[in-house]
Amino acid sequence: MAIASLLGWLVTFFFLISLLAIICYQLMCFIDLEIDYINHYDSAVRINKVVMPEFIIQAVFCLVCLITGHYFLFFPSLPYSYYNFILYRRRKHLVDVTEIFNQLKWEKKQRLIKLGYLIILLIVDLDSRKRC
Repeated sequence: MAIASLLGWLVTFFFLISLLAIICYQLMCFIDLEIDYINHYDSAVRINKVVMPEFIIQAVFCLVCLITGHYFLFFPSLPYSYYNFILYRRRKHLVDVTEIFNQLKWEKKQRLIKLGYLIILLIVDLDSRKRC
């Protein structure tokens, strides 16, 4: 029982770390674009390559939290998964190359909010392991 709990916690921990890495990578691409380090096409291609893996990892993270009984992580991560689903359904999940400069501020703000949300989830995850 203790091994299963530890394994479940490790899986959720590594999913959160990978999500944080993906969001940080997207933010770095936006910052590079903002300071003219890379052009808008390369930035959009780099960001769009990691959007679907981010969505998939988030969905699997929710599923793993539900299966392993980490409800205190499952319920707070549901709005994030729902938001990703709505973006995907409306086909607004990819960055448009022609509109990237117009949407730069909004896209950065969106990623910063996701980053803060994931950091809070990571703190809750670390605190929950400490209590076990």
